[in-house]
Amino acid sequence: MAYLQHGANGTLRTVRDLPCPPGLPLLGNLFQLTPAKLHLTLEHWAERLGSPYRVQLGTIPITVWTQADLFQTVMRERPHIYRRIEPMESVMSELGGNGLFSAEGEAWAPQRRLVMHALSPSNIKSFFPTLAAITERFRVRLQDAAAAHRTLEMTDELKRFTVDVTSTLAFGEDPHTLEQERGVIQEQLALIPPALMRRVSALFPYWRYVRLPQDRRFERAMVRIHEYIERMIMRARTRLSDSPDAPPGNLLEAMLLAHDEYASKVTDELIAANVLTLLVAGEDTTANAIAWALMYIATDASLQKRLFDESLTTMGHRNVCPDFEALKGLDLCEAVCSEALRLRPVAAIQTFEPLTEVNVGGVLIPAGTRMFYLTRPAMLDPTHFSQPQAFLPERWLQPRTAGNGPHEQKAYLAFGAGPRVCPGRYLAAVEMRLVISMMVRRFEIELDADPQSIEEVSAFTMVPNRMPITLTMRS
Repeated sequence: MAYLQHGANGTLRTVRDLPCPPGLPLLGNLFQLTPAKLHLTLEHWAERLGSPYRVQLGTIPITVWTQADLFQTVMRERPHIYRRIEPMESVMSELGGNGLFSAEGEAWAPQRRLVMHALSPSNIKSFFPTLAAITERFRVRLQDAAAAHRTLEMTDELKRFTVDVTSTLAFGEDPHTLEQERGVIQEQLALIPPALMRRVSALFPYWRYVRLPQDRRFERAMVRIHEYIERMIMRARTRLSDSPDAPPGNLLEAMLLAHDEYASKVTDELIAANVLTLLVAGEDTTANAIAWALMYIATDASLQKRLFDESLTTMGHRNVCPDFEALKGLDLCEAVCSEALRLRPVAAIQTFEPLTEVNVGGVLIPAGTRMFYLTRPAMLDPTHFSQPQAFLPERWLQPRTAGNGPHEQKAYLAFGAGPRVCPGRYLAAVEMRLVISMMVRRFEIELDADPQSIEEVSAFTMVPNRMPITLTMRS
């Protein structure tokens, strides 16, 4: 048994001892948990019941937690004592996407090394000129919309940018979704997160027996995505064959070379799975993080002016940050995104289950029990952050002194923690600085909706239901 923390009085509780919201006989809380509002419902119950508490899906108990220290401990113990919940791996395997995100046990470490190397700061630095060029193409697209006085659904626009960035960096191919209107891979990728949400949270895998219209539409999209991935892999093999002595130029080529090594455990299926994983993760999380940040920027003229001043000082007459070193002058741009993620965490729920019986915070958790950690409550706790309900990007800039109030970095859970902390967090930070600085430098940004009407939706990640933005070119 892995002992993490004892209860205050030295006694242990069981899962059955935890408070549980009232539900229906046999079904429990099943019909109270709408997938699209899952994080909001769980957060509401946490306010009422405290942490941890229990949710019943029929006969399946789920423990729900909000303590940042326990989250950190569990994340440090992965993958040896904890894993993601089993439905995550099985659903991802069905989709041909059981890559780094959902891989467990011995399969995880070699994939992690490859991906971490591809997304390392040194590689991002060498990739910067290409990243800046894609950002300039994004600016041209936004400028065309501004000239036509067209309101943009900003989340979709940002996904085009992030797909082009991720594909170029990790796979050596730019799909140029920024220059196209229809028929882009992003249209199919957009169907994956909500489908994952439905299937991972389902009490019964109905789609294996009865396919609803949304399931058939999703499966058609997956066929097209895998065809796209197969063509990309074939082209990468051709490049390697044409230059057999050249080092790998990207993650995909590195995986293909690892596949060809003697006694390699890198299979064709594993390569395709990681291509899919990075396409989805690189597209969805960063795009939504920037979209939430733009909501705050668009509704705060003073903040927008400060961002403009910072970008003007750093970039001068240029459209895009000129070089990697100049990114250091754009701290406020990243601070705005960090603060947006504190209030609107894209990863609002992290799911685990222990591989063996454990004692977590004085609660005895049997092996295989599902554990849901809510990331936002810890980031809204006044003992962790001063004025926690306020949007204050300055908290990420000012020197931490006693007069500033609490600022507990370990309670900031936006990118996870431990050995499986998000491997793309450094790339995301660079993308945030580049996109925000470019946009405020060249455009005035206006939210074309009441901010109160922007709803949070659980679609595997936590996303805005819409983000209509109108841009006006600066003179």
